Amino acid sequence: MKKSITIIILIIIAVLFGGSLFYLYQKNAEDPVVYDTEIASTKTIIKKTVATGSIVPKDEILIKPNISGIIEEIYIEAGDVIKAGDLIAKIKVVPNVSSLTSAKNNIASNRTALQTAEINYKTQKSIFDRQKELFDKGVIAANEFDQVNNTYLQAKQQVEQARINVTQSRQNYDIIKTGTTSGLGNVAQTQIRATVSGMVLDVPVKEGNQVIEANNFNDGTTIASMANVDNMIFEGKVDESEVGKIKEKLPLEITVGAIENKKFDAVLDYIAPKGISENGAIQFEIKGSLKKNDSTFIRAGLSANASIILARADSVLTVKEALVQFDPKTKAPFVEVEVGDQKFERKDLELGISDGIFVEVLNGITKEDKIKVWNQIKSISN
Repeated sequence: MKKSITIIILIIIAVLFGGSLFYLYQKNAEDPVVYDTEIASTKTIIKKTVATGSIVPKDEILIKPNISGIIEEIYIEAGDVIKAGDLIAKIKVVPNVSSLTSAKNNIASNRTALQTAEINYKTQKSIFDRQKELFDKGVIAANEFDQVNNTYLQAKQQVEQARINVTQSRQNYDIIKTGTTSGLGNVAQTQIRATVSGMVLDVPVKEGNQVIEANNFNDGTTIASMANVDNMIFEGKVDESEVGKIKEKLPLEITVGAIENKKFDAVLDYIAPKGISENGAIQFEIKGSLKKNDSTFIRAGLSANASIILARADSVLTVKEALVQFDPKTKAPFVEVEVGDQKFERKDLELGISDGIFVEVLNGITKEDKIKVWNQIKSISN
């Protein structure tokens, strides 16, 4: 019995010993780990951030009427290019009964004032004539005659002013009733004309629509909007995490969604001093003036993206950021350069700007150095 147990134990020990030998053999038979290498390349590095927005005219002018009424005729449509002074629309005035009555009463009041002034003038003229005869004969003193003369001249002036008031009240009545009056000519309020030259962007009214004049209590009805489409800007927003990286006068690259394979240069002109909360994030408005070097027509309101160029390095030595390592203690960047067959040596680097994929190398390696790739590749035996 004891002999058989001893034999079993010996067999187990032999099996374990054989298994260990087989494991060590298999491990030593595995192919060694090899590392791929890459070399540095010459590239242009552009560090940028992106803002979303749209293309809008730099100055959009809203044409509003200076009198209320109903649109009788419209002479333009969106897309027309017109000049300052061109006729846009004609308004038919619908008189306000209260204003019309007030204007009539004003005419009557001014006529009464004119009659009173004329009566006073006749009286003062009679007194002036009598006093002048006495002054010429030396009966009255010069001071006394001067007082009479001043009173006469004041009466004459009052008559002239009363006549002007009557004329103005009649013109005001005509304007309220018809929208124009004699003497206005080309500035008749019923004719709406362009105030600037440019393209008509929108005509939001139609014939028959009622329009309201601009006043202290109302912005008035917009009859047309106009702009110089050759002077466009990018209007967009950047996140608060990016606004600290940008500044005015930085170059922009504008891409318009509706215009493929085309980029437009621009310059950052404006950064809002105050942010606005949108969907839980603070956004800052920015504006940039477009530099159009060709005849490409950009429609107002098209969505666009602006790449704000923060830094740029042309034709510099670069490596992939994935190849760069950082010392765990000093945080200094370095790469491992091949010095023999699968033998590598550490090379400390001085880095420049990065675009997130490639980074500029200022010092540390040359273009011929083979840099270790940290993705290990095991050789596969056939």
